[in-house]
Amino acid sequence: MKTRLTLSAIASALLLAGCGDAETNIVELDPIEVPEDDHDHDSDYEIESEGRLVVADAASNTLTVFDLDDDSVLDTFSTTHDGSSVSASADYRFAVINSRANGLTEFLDGGLWREDHVEHLHDYEEAPSLSDFTLEGSQPTHVVTHDGQLAVFYDGDADTSMPAAVKVVTDTQIASEITDVPTLEFTVNMHGVAEPRGDMLISTVRRDVAESRSANPILPDSVAVYHWHDGEYEEEQRFDGECADLHGAAQNEIAVAFGCSDGVLILNEADEVFTSTFIDNIDGLGDLRIGTMYGHEHAEAFIGIASQHGGGSAILANVSPVTSTMSVIDWQPETDAHAVSYGFSMGGEFFAILDDKGFVTLLEALEEDGDTHWEFAHKIDVASASAANLTDDQSFSMAASQHEEALFVVDPVAQAILAVDLESETTETLLELDFEPAGAVWLGIAEEHEHDDHDH
Repeated sequence: MKTRLTLSAIASALLLAGCGDAETNIVELDPIEVPEDDHDHDSDYEIESEGRLVVADAASNTLTVFDLDDDSVLDTFSTTHDGSSVSASADYRFAVINSRANGLTEFLDGGLWREDHVEHLHDYEEAPSLSDFTLEGSQPTHVVTHDGQLAVFYDGDADTSMPAAVKVVTDTQIASEITDVPTLEFTVNMHGVAEPRGDMLISTVRRDVAESRSANPILPDSVAVYHWHDGEYEEEQRFDGECADLHGAAQNEIAVAFGCSDGVLILNEADEVFTSTFIDNIDGLGDLRIGTMYGHEHAEAFIGIASQHGGGSAILANVSPVTSTMSVIDWQPETDAHAVSYGFSMGGEFFAILDDKGFVTLLEALEEDGDTHWEFAHKIDVASASAANLTDDQSFSMAASQHEEALFVVDPVAQAILAVDLESETTETLLELDFEPAGAVWLGIAEEHEHDDHDH
């Protein structure tokens, strides 16, 4: 990787202002045109790009889009509300800007995407833009993506008698500004989560307080499987009372996992029919419970995060849907280090843990006795020089490239984005900024992956 752009050096050429508020010297990119002659190779339609990085400003509602191919700022945009979370859409075309407090989810089109034209894949490259498409509802909280679909879970609000709901969209539907969004509506509010899975939606269900096993009544204790039929989600299976105080969910190719107060509920799938298995908490978790789950399509084992509410030291657990077992992962943190960000690498080969000491720890999935488990692989010093100067309002964060085995670490102290090459285990300054970054999201055309069955 190479050292990239110093933002202050181009400040005179580009006024960093909200979209529509000022003139900028942005040169828009023309759409890629398909030559009229015959094509013998899919590559004639494909774009080789490192993608784009959307960086949030900690002091405002501004998002800056960087082109990772030519070291340039493409544009800046102002979102409607401050303090929104920013993540990537299911196929990485859009930045998803979610304001829970204001019930609004906005979308920023990164300008790079791929379409399947059956006989070939067709890539497109355009200037980024803020989409007119939005989603609205009461307290959108958990935003989940899986296999081309994005699900937004709305908690609802008991004080205003607003029930919970789930809305599901694809990148294509966002781009076409669909007016009739596939929606699942409940009759009560709940702090829940839903996992989209093809034509199915696996969602939490909150039962009456008299029935619920949850100590906290806002948390559901049940899960149901819904199938999209004739323009609506119809319930096909329900697992009542099997996950008290449910919080956190993830899925992979074979199963869906939910964190419960006393263990993890596993729903194993066979031909769109699910059977449930419960894995009890182990002594290694102490008084903690798993409240966050991570899964990847190409990794059989889940990773569960058990931590105190509001932060503190976390315990990572390997959760196997194959053997229905749980074990503590020794991720070998630095002394007094607390994990602040988690995520999978491009193809799921590594699970990355970023801590508040500025280190990235990589876990690797290994197979043993027919089961897959995560183990410590490497540790990379990324931003330890900045760690001692972090304020209470600052935190490191990271995003994974879907084009190469790389991470982008946000360093608010140095006001920089650092690129971490996971293959060479080296770190470089990618972007030096003249504002304090609060987070970053990679957008672009994801690299296709192939995985051997014996690897995961």
